[in-house]
Amino acid sequence: MGNKDTFVKHIKDGNTFKGDFITLGAAMLEGETMTNAFVNVPLKTMNRHGLIAGATGTGKTKTLQVLAENLSEKGVPVLLMDIKGDLSGLAQPSPGHPKIDERHEKIGLPFDAKAFPVEVMTLSEQDGVRLRATISEFGPVLISRILDVTETQAGIISVIFKYCDDNKLPLLDINDFKKILQYATGDGKKEFEEAYGRISTASTGAILRKLIEIEQQGGDLFFGETSFDTQDLLRINENGLGYINIIRLTDIQDKPKLFSTFMLSLLAEIYSTFPEQGDSGRPELIMFIDEAHLIFNEASDALLNQIESIVKLIRSKGVGLYFVTQNPTDVPEEVLGQLGLKVQHALRAFTAKDRKAIKLTAQNYPDTDYYDTAEVLASLGIGEALVSALDEKGKPTPLAATMMRAPMSRMDILTETELTKLLFDSELAKKYNKEIDRESAYEMLNKKIKQAEAEEAKAKAAEEKAKLKKAESKRKSTSTRRRSSRQNPLLKVLTSPTVIRSVLGILTKMMR
Repeated sequence: MGNKDTFVKHIKDGNTFKGDFITLGAAMLEGETMTNAFVNVPLKTMNRHGLIAGATGTGKTKTLQVLAENLSEKGVPVLLMDIKGDLSGLAQPSPGHPKIDERHEKIGLPFDAKAFPVEVMTLSEQDGVRLRATISEFGPVLISRILDVTETQAGIISVIFKYCDDNKLPLLDINDFKKILQYATGDGKKEFEEAYGRISTASTGAILRKLIEIEQQGGDLFFGETSFDTQDLLRINENGLGYINIIRLTDIQDKPKLFSTFMLSLLAEIYSTFPEQGDSGRPELIMFIDEAHLIFNEASDALLNQIESIVKLIRSKGVGLYFVTQNPTDVPEEVLGQLGLKVQHALRAFTAKDRKAIKLTAQNYPDTDYYDTAEVLASLGIGEALVSALDEKGKPTPLAATMMRAPMSRMDILTETELTKLLFDSELAKKYNKEIDRESAYEMLNKKIKQAEAEEAKAKAAEEKAKLKKAESKRKSTSTRRRSSRQNPLLKVLTSPTVIRSVLGILTKMMR
């Protein structure tokens, strides 16, 4: 057999699986697309996480769109972080194009335009299903890691949560948290000291400043009720298609603290609430994190450790995480080593540093007799990528330069009218877009402080009244004593010695 025939057999043998799979495209050799030499990814290993990387304009977003569509078609729900704002078109079918037909003819796949069930979500004031979580749901450990506080400050946060638990004070939003921090070293200082020991105002002040930093990035919109139930990410529509949940994050790039806070809370909630799946043969949920460097660049060491731990553990829940970024070096090595599927679009070498980065990236891929990996990485065209996945036994599939298939849905955003209709029909929007501000720690502490102030004022008034009464009683007693000590003038005359001697004299004479 010739080199091409050997290559095609190599690709077909390495991409044939017993279970269900999705097709990304067809393998290429020396710039030529090998029709019907499909590059497949088994559903069974898609919870092993993945990476989609490449320079700007090389087709990363379209690859993400293709993966999301095919997963939805297989009944697997998807969660997308849409930072550039160009993924809402998944809700409408592709209008088609001669170039798409030409591409699919080379690949050997028929092109079928489709729309997919979509929910549009938001963390900010943009239109969409509101995503919220309460402070209590985060817990003291996660809050401490997000705020990047010292060990002493983390201890104070734990005390704050303990006090709220002991006194049944719901910690729902940032106002609640700020209020209890102020109360601990203000009106409630004595109460806290008696129950938990002294709390430093310097420490609570530092925590407050870090809390305000998140608040200024939109945390006041994120923290609160109604808290989002992660089970609502797992919906399947009446036709058996998994919902594609798109989180609009076009205004989040200047709010990295909020983004990393949300991501960590979401991953932690999924890990704590999803059951262990075991070896089920298909994932429960696939998450795509676009512009992944926004999480890692701004994250503290504690936050990075938490993310790395969750990435390692969450796949047992049937959840796959796919990081989308320009360069694989944007993702920490500890995370990169956990990624099973790698779709590497072209990297451009404009400098010596770029060439070095390409060589390092090439070393992350399996060895192959058919490519100079570093050379291929620099020469890939738009919509082409090096693909390496894991087979059903967890071994790498043959490395393939791949002509990627085109998205079945629209490669453009929804119009305002289409978006409005989508949200109007959304069941989740009806569930989560109601404003709720029930009585929580902020209101309850204010009430407690006012009650304490009223009782204190009442006690002071009673004390003043008692003092006045005592003073009046003392005054009356003194006056009585003075009156009793004064003799009647007539009595004074009658009891005088002169009068007594006169009376005695008269009585003596009469007796004689």
